[in-house]
Amino acid sequence: MNDVDAVQAQIARNMLESGDWVTARLDGVAYLEKAPLTYWLIAVSYLAFGVHDWAARIPFALGAVALCWLVCRFGRWAFSPEAGMCAGLALATCCGLFLFTRILIADILVTLTITASIYGYMRAIEGREEESRRWALLGAAAMGCGVLLKGLIAVVFPVGTVLVYLVVSGGWRSKEVWRRVHVVGSMGLVVGIAGPWHILATLRNPPYFDFSLESRPGQYRGFFWFYFFNEHILRFLGRRYPRDYNRVPVIWFWLLNVVWLFPWSVFFPGVVGLDYRGEGRAERVRRLMVCWVGVVLVFFSFSTTQEYYSMPCYPALALLVGSVLAKGGAWVRGGMKAAGVIAGAGAVGVVVLLYAVRGVGTPGDISVALRQNPELYTLSLGHIRDLTLGAFAYLRWPLVVAGVGFLVGLVGVWRGRGMRKVVWLGVMMVVVAHGARLALVVFDPYLSSRALGEALKRAPAGELIVDDQYYAFSSVFFYAHRKGLLLNGRVNNLEYGSYAPGAPKVFIDDGEFAGLWRSGRRYYLVASASARPRLERLVGPDKLHVVASAGGNFLFSNKSMAGSA
Repeated sequence: MNDVDAVQAQIARNMLESGDWVTARLDGVAYLEKAPLTYWLIAVSYLAFGVHDWAARIPFALGAVALCWLVCRFGRWAFSPEAGMCAGLALATCCGLFLFTRILIADILVTLTITASIYGYMRAIEGREEESRRWALLGAAAMGCGVLLKGLIAVVFPVGTVLVYLVVSGGWRSKEVWRRVHVVGSMGLVVGIAGPWHILATLRNPPYFDFSLESRPGQYRGFFWFYFFNEHILRFLGRRYPRDYNRVPVIWFWLLNVVWLFPWSVFFPGVVGLDYRGEGRAERVRRLMVCWVGVVLVFFSFSTTQEYYSMPCYPALALLVGSVLAKGGAWVRGGMKAAGVIAGAGAVGVVVLLYAVRGVGTPGDISVALRQNPELYTLSLGHIRDLTLGAFAYLRWPLVVAGVGFLVGLVGVWRGRGMRKVVWLGVMMVVVAHGARLALVVFDPYLSSRALGEALKRAPAGELIVDDQYYAFSSVFFYAHRKGLLLNGRVNNLEYGSYAPGAPKVFIDDGEFAGLWRSGRRYYLVASASARPRLERLVGPDKLHVVASAGGNFLFSNKSMAGSA
């Protein structure tokens, strides 16, 4: 757990300990970027299970399970039991859902609320009149929860999807449709759920109202401006400060969904052959799915994007794939052949990699075999480019497991019959995902500073200094459970909150650091190996006593640990 994982987990812990459930804080500094429901859910998990890294992940795991169940339910209602089962299986075992639920980001949960909202409004429009109010209010409640998870896109996507669908289908002309969706009641419920926190956050973090569209350093304009204007409008326009994010090129943002929905994306060509023109429920829902995918992808085509931003359209793509698989035919047979070829190529690739690293040693941890590319780390999967051929020597067992998974898929597609082939593809992805999970364990010293945090927790009492922004070593704060000073760390996520009235003085420069390090008090410093020459110039190499090292990072003390109890 590091970076955003430990940040979310620590904010939830801070809320529990401080009793302030309105304003998120890191190291005592107001952190106003995100809505709070993610923190609240993690905090509830802590209350149930204690403060552990695994407890922080429980809400996201449950959210993923609930999303797959809901997609299955949606497919059963719209198409058939077989289509629902295939859609749920496709979503549960696709690459994207595995990759982007390894990190504690709210996207899986907000995707659940978007799906629930669209499902609710579709049931209100399509179902019995006496049940329309219940379904419409379910959709509105989901939107309200979504706003508390990730802001206004939780309203934009379901409302945009339903509106585009009604325009395409001509339903917008029907007074009956508008009566069934209970517009006024829905709006009231969304505001009733999401409004109180926004009001409290505004009142507790003044100034109250600022409508400037200019974002620059050194200014504090309160919660209202930062959250609504900087984090919503200016981020969408690419004018947000600080610019601690990157943008996936639009063409890749669209095309990478083939990877994120693998292996089920091999059936995408069959989506074209589905019937969208009829007036049955299945045809109408397929039109809705196309509108859903289009709204999400087009919206982010005009905004800054990360690889996982398309997650809200995964359920729609999975439902279309489920419809294809239930229908069967030439497109499914062709897709199965393609899946078999890809599985076979994956197995061969694993064998080639294992042969290539057959004599390569594995000294230390995997960090010694990686090549850092910090300019790419503003993308979610930027660390993939760090891999070298030698790094695969540390991944032999994960490769073996993945290779077994590919063989299972190849044999299952080749020998299976009918729906059994679909099940075998799902089994293949379960095994491959387990191999990927084992690989993440190997990467732990490199991607997390857990070992340094635990070493600090065992060390004699002393104050902590981190050489970088908070995110760089957030897991040290979480696992050691302490605050610290940030050396040259007044950048990115905590910069804005650092200008708030009464913000704690946790940011120091090189001169202040050198003075503290030479004082009589014990200090600990967490820094990367690349920073060591600069630190030695500041305080002298004899003043940097190594307490622990892992993943190319160090925990230093200004006093020798010899004889320390």
